Amino acid sequence: MDFSIAAEDQQRLETLRRLGREEMRPAGWRADRAGAPLPVDDPFFVRMLAEGFGRTHWRPPGEAANEGAAQPAAPNKASSAAAQVLLAEEGAYWDRGISVALPGPGLGEPPILSMGTPEQKARFLLPFVNPQRPIWGGFAMTEPSGGSDVANIRTRARLDGDHWVLNGAKSFSGNSGRAEWIVVFATSDPALGRAGHRAFVVERGTPGLVDFRIEKKMGLRAYESTSFFLSDCRVPVANMLGGEAYYMQRSGGFKGAMNTFNAGRPAIAGMAVGIGRAVLDEAAAFMQANGLASDLRLRDRMERSRRKLKAALLLALRAAWLADQSKPNMVEASASKALAPPAAFEAASFAMEVMGPAAGRGEHLIEKLFRDVKALDIVEGTGQIQRVVMARHLVGLPN
Repeated sequence: MDFSIAAEDQQRLETLRRLGREEMRPAGWRADRAGAPLPVDDPFFVRMLAEGFGRTHWRPPGEAANEGAAQPAAPNKASSAAAQVLLAEEGAYWDRGISVALPGPGLGEPPILSMGTPEQKARFLLPFVNPQRPIWGGFAMTEPSGGSDVANIRTRARLDGDHWVLNGAKSFSGNSGRAEWIVVFATSDPALGRAGHRAFVVERGTPGLVDFRIEKKMGLRAYESTSFFLSDCRVPVANMLGGEAYYMQRSGGFKGAMNTFNAGRPAIAGMAVGIGRAVLDEAAAFMQANGLASDLRLRDRMERSRRKLKAALLLALRAAWLADQSKPNMVEASASKALAPPAAFEAASFAMEVMGPAAGRGEHLIEKLFRDVKALDIVEGTGQIQRVVMARHLVGLPN
């Protein structure tokens, strides 16, 4: 396996490293202190847009990816899944919350790219090729009744003439309150199980897309975790990703969702590693400043945490490498997602112990990272669900 990345991806990493120190960590700390996401008109987003964030790699057919040299390359977009893991790890090292808050199509982009028709890709992604202002896309799968069991989503989709009528509720959808559109998964018939899944692009201002609420969180406060309702929400037939032909494949909609998660889970694992690395660097600095750096027991625990984080990153890179080779990676993607967050949480717990009573005052970056890291064991499939996925594939655990 070769985890080396292309020269342009290496340049993206260096750009992200520079901006992380200068812009991202200060912005994330500012949002955390305020207890709320940065507003859409915050100058930080404008600066990041000027640096190339907020863009899609999609281009109209026949247009070269580098056409228009004046357009900055998207530093948060990679040419390979392995590079995406490394970019995710670096972004989370500086601030995972703010890296999710950055403008762009977000998690809504992969299903549009994998499921959408050429016309849908052009319609929904063209605004992100060279945006003139910060804009966002959204993705909504999780529901109040649960999110880990994707097969049992309850949001209903009913065909009515040239529209689909959606009814249901979605929870913890990143940036949906400020998004131009949201990719929403629903079921046309619960009796069909996975075969009934459909994906729709619901545009901002669509009647029936209502009651947005930004959830209050203990960590990752820099981005919006949004809940909303779909109440007789009428979505044009043209907004169903892939058209009806796509869903003639068995479980087409469910497979589209799973492909999104399998592509994203190694990156989530990378994010957990990034937070863990940041925690240990801050802990090392605290130990040095307080005469603890020579304590062999502390140094042993720190190195043990570093080894676990390194192993988790290597597993995430393997899962990404398999994706880049167009090989099945479900087990490896789930394993990386199951391994990395606990390793990062262990590192954060160690750092809090090292700080002692000072950790409880909420004035140190370590305390913030401790609050941030727990969510990584939950988003895009909990650790328990990842172990169920692995057991089904490795030892035939019944569904």
